[in-house]
Amino acid sequence: MTTGSSQAWPRIASLATAVPPHRVAQDEAMDFFQRSFDIPASRRGRLKQLFLNAEIETRYAAAPMHWYEQAHSFELKNDLYIDRAIDLLKQVAIDSLTVAGLACSDVDTLVTVSSTGIAVPALDVRLMEELPFRRNVQRLPVFGLGCAGGALGLARAAACARAQPGSRILCLVVELCTLTFCRSDQTTANIVATALFGDGAAGAVLTTDGPGPAIKAWGEHTWPGSLDVMGWHVTQKGLELQLSRGVPDFARHRVRGVTDEFLASVGLELADVDDFICHPGGSKVLKALEDAFRLPSGGLAASREILRDYGNMSAATVLFILKRVLMTSAADNGRSERTRRYLMTGLGPGFSIGYLVLESD
Repeated sequence: MTTGSSQAWPRIASLATAVPPHRVAQDEAMDFFQRSFDIPASRRGRLKQLFLNAEIETRYAAAPMHWYEQAHSFELKNDLYIDRAIDLLKQVAIDSLTVAGLACSDVDTLVTVSSTGIAVPALDVRLMEELPFRRNVQRLPVFGLGCAGGALGLARAAACARAQPGSRILCLVVELCTLTFCRSDQTTANIVATALFGDGAAGAVLTTDGPGPAIKAWGEHTWPGSLDVMGWHVTQKGLELQLSRGVPDFARHRVRGVTDEFLASVGLELADVDDFICHPGGSKVLKALEDAFRLPSGGLAASREILRDYGNMSAATVLFILKRVLMTSAADNGRSERTRRYLMTGLGPGFSIGYLVLESD
């Protein structure tokens, strides 16, 4: 990953984000859950604490709240997923290309990441019916990476750019987590999902030509015997969340070692990292990652801010964090000429972790 001339590094020429129009305050989400499951008064205090502990103030949903108050078949949920996903992908595709000064016809490869619905033909083909991409554009639809999909999707796009210097790669991520809500599922995992999940999309243009943060390395690690840690259980009612309560402990005790190994493989160590761009998962996972990386409490400030303002948008979340960190760094770099190095991470089904090393000039 670290060989070759500096001119061949994939660079992020632009980055755009978008959310659906339905804003949901955390209090509103909690009231909705109590109504949906008729939570007895004796349990409401504990439920309220769970929602408060999520450290989320607002998020955005693909449908208005009254839509979620009715039971829907998997087919209806998935049809809405496809419609809303294309709307958001269209927005972030246009916005990211406009910032990069490109047209749809300039795109050589489309990398499209999503794990919260099923689409065959894939989302990228459907998007091609809405926007004038070339008919010979290369397509890479990516499914099943879950929350790690933001980091690993960007890594796949970087690999495409690196393999074809001068080409233009459009990486698109969309997750509509709220559409997986199941009214008949009263498991702890579904309660946690209701307290955490939001919807969003992001788009990035990558190329080896021109300015922008350079992606210097990428990698991943998948732990054996961990299939039951996180994922979807596919049922007739939809995608039901499978989530182990041990994820924070997993992050606290098992992430640091493999992270050190990855960094060493590219000639770095943790002390070489100026800032961390970590998919939050939830507030407990953020605290665990701060402990793992020996950061002060609250050290993952940008991750906490995005979690607070948007909730957990699965794969899209880390690109929202990246955008915020780069904007902050751009202001700081006006007062400093030093190159900054970032480590991006995302935990996802498998159970796995994805990495990117980025540098801004």
